[in-house]
Amino acid sequence: MKTTSVMIVGVGGQGSLLASRLLGTLLTDEGFDVKVSEVHGMSQRGGSVVTYVRYGDRVYSPIVTEGECDFIISFEKLEAARYAGCLRRGGKIIVNTQEIDPMPVITGAAEYPRDVLDELKKQGFDIDDFDALTPAMDAGSAKAVNIVLMGHFAACTDIPKERWNAAMQKVIQPKFLEMNLKAFDLGYAK
Repeated sequence: MKTTSVMIVGVGGQGSLLASRLLGTLLTDEGFDVKVSEVHGMSQRGGSVVTYVRYGDRVYSPIVTEGECDFIISFEKLEAARYAGCLRRGGKIIVNTQEIDPMPVITGAAEYPRDVLDELKKQGFDIDDFDALTPAMDAGSAKAVNIVLMGHFAACTDIPKERWNAAMQKVIQPKFLEMNLKAFDLGYAK
């Protein structure tokens, strides 16, 4: 099997590290060789966070280079634009339409670009965009956006949903499991 590369991108506090741990656990349980790498940047101040998950029969490096990524799962629109160049031809970007203002917008030095996803679509990127915040709230918490997005990504794979659920039971604290299983189901159905 060829190596498949997934990037999970967002801003600090959105749960991208939990999402990558979920994906890594699932893929390991499925018998793949898996490499995961995290780049935090200024994550504690709302800065960009990216995690790389690569899997296949044999994976030698966790890092995804430009034009190599099969899937980008973006927790925010500007992060999708920031990392779009990493996507290979024929790859897909799954993106939450939520907007989180970066520091230049917060300070008034810049405006949030309103047409960022339309521009990516015009450039030929395969964009699967939807509101992941509303189903997360329906599941019980805005913090479940990460699991809604992972549910949506799961529907793009051929790994059965019950195996994803088993992986969630391993990585999510029991007191949050029911809410996250609901968030996953809502994302899977999108």
